Amino acid sequence: MKKTNAGKLTVFAAAALSVAMLLGACGGASTANNNNNAAGNKAGITEEPAAGVDTSYTGALPMPKVDKRYDNPQPRENIKDGGTYTFSLSDMGPNWNYASNDGNTAYMGTLWGFYQPSLPYYDTVKGEKVKYNPDYITSVKKVSDKPLVVQYNLNPKAKWNDGTDIDYTAFKATWEVMNGKNEAYSVPSHEGYDCIESVEQGATPKQVIVKYDKPCATWEMLFAPLVHPKAVDPTVFNQGWVNNPHNEWGAGPFEIQSATEDQVVFVRNPKWWGKKAKLDKVVVKRMEDTAAMNAFQNGEIDSVDSISTKDKIKAARSVKGAQLRYGYSTKIRVINLNAKAGAFKDKAVRKAVAQAFDVATYNKIQFQGMNWKSEQPGSELLSMFQAGYKNNLPADGKFNVENAKKTLEAAGYKMGKDGYYAKNGKTVQFSFTFFGDDSTQAALANAFQAMMKKAGMKCKTVNKPASKFSKTVTSFDFQVLPMAWVSQSPLSFLASASQLYGSKSDSNFTGTGNKKIDALLAKVGKIYDYKEQTALSNKAESMALAEYGTLPVSAPPTYQAYKKGFANGGPAGYANVFVENIGWQK
Repeated sequence: MKKTNAGKLTVFAAAALSVAMLLGACGGASTANNNNNAAGNKAGITEEPAAGVDTSYTGALPMPKVDKRYDNPQPRENIKDGGTYTFSLSDMGPNWNYASNDGNTAYMGTLWGFYQPSLPYYDTVKGEKVKYNPDYITSVKKVSDKPLVVQYNLNPKAKWNDGTDIDYTAFKATWEVMNGKNEAYSVPSHEGYDCIESVEQGATPKQVIVKYDKPCATWEMLFAPLVHPKAVDPTVFNQGWVNNPHNEWGAGPFEIQSATEDQVVFVRNPKWWGKKAKLDKVVVKRMEDTAAMNAFQNGEIDSVDSISTKDKIKAARSVKGAQLRYGYSTKIRVINLNAKAGAFKDKAVRKAVAQAFDVATYNKIQFQGMNWKSEQPGSELLSMFQAGYKNNLPADGKFNVENAKKTLEAAGYKMGKDGYYAKNGKTVQFSFTFFGDDSTQAALANAFQAMMKKAGMKCKTVNKPASKFSKTVTSFDFQVLPMAWVSQSPLSFLASASQLYGSKSDSNFTGTGNKKIDALLAKVGKIYDYKEQTALSNKAESMALAEYGTLPVSAPPTYQAYKKGFANGGPAGYANVFVENIGWQK
């Protein structure tokens, strides 16, 4: 769903994936970098600077590097004290509980990053090593391997905004909510938590002892997000955060001053015990794609990342005193087919859709004029540049219109005089739902519709406001849905395998799956060898993709634009940014 602003400033290294709609494309900035920009106006830039490309440069944009940050990374001492940062999100709720399935969107992850605990994190683009935020965890010790026992020593100063100590009770509450024993909780994934035998107090309430009764490869990424002990009632957990951010259950550098469905204002949290936030205020506005670009051009917001076409890149580069920051995202764009709805209850129809889908043409439209070459990924779990990646797409699902027709005919469908297949008097028809006012998304919807017509399947397009995305997804109010999965960790696949493909997962938005796939998925996070983990993930995903409930489409870039001088904001791979360190460069 997002680096459409999603996650660009968060410090979450959550094990699960976050979902995002398709709106956006999704060292330091030294004097040398600025000189490179200046020289580029004459000779052309051969490498994107860490602070991005100044909009005064009008030449061709060089390709970014996979292992480089383009967020103008700056140490705290280079950032001014004070100031406001204003940006936009296309969706802000309604469920504010990022730990719940309904609230687990990349947009909410961005908001939670300002006022909620952020424990594990990565400080490099590739995310080689998990680290822990010292404002919450002072040390982590593996007490034993068999059984696995982990000891967390928590920061003595750490408290929730309501005055409750952040201690072992928060870890225990998180485990109880996430472990899957109580099906009343709707959560994105049980992975890792279902390996834990107990969570208890150690020598003091500020010491947590977590004992496992099964091997757990994801143990370092657990307890992110962290659940307040007062939020464990299932009804409160699932629905008690709807239109209610529960500032009193927060614990971060910022607190919420005000929140409506259209705007959230964060200010410094006077109860924060860590380093004071550099910014006085952060304002987040809900805006559709076109409105956000207009607002950036007019100086109403300080950044925009809904830049998904050459026209929008051109618009962003027309803004004086700004920088275009672009790089590889940790996002996979997909198309989901709701197997519980209408014609898609028949696997043959889903397979025919896959065969009728011309992904090369679709991606040409998606990346028109952006000079971005993206082959169709064969996985929704691992990025194509990650070790262990494998193309798991079924061989018989490749684009071939005639094969799509044969698939339908073999399943008993007959072509009618109207040019569409039907069976038992019912025409093969479904809807393609897309969001917002972005012209590229409308063009993609129309292209998909035309592709289906060629194969004898009737498809109508449905356009909804971007604000309806989360509700549409979690209520399964769609048939064909373009969206994206955003990975916050290079090891996200260990948890997201079950999250995406588990037959009982609340985040399996396809409604497909079976016990054989579930059995394989249950093993993925229980082994420690990376090669075995990826091999098992690939095997399970191959079986899942053969159910034709989801189609990986592209691995997109992320293009963002910032007013010049904003530090620690922009594409950075898996590197997380502490929100108290974002702000305006001195």
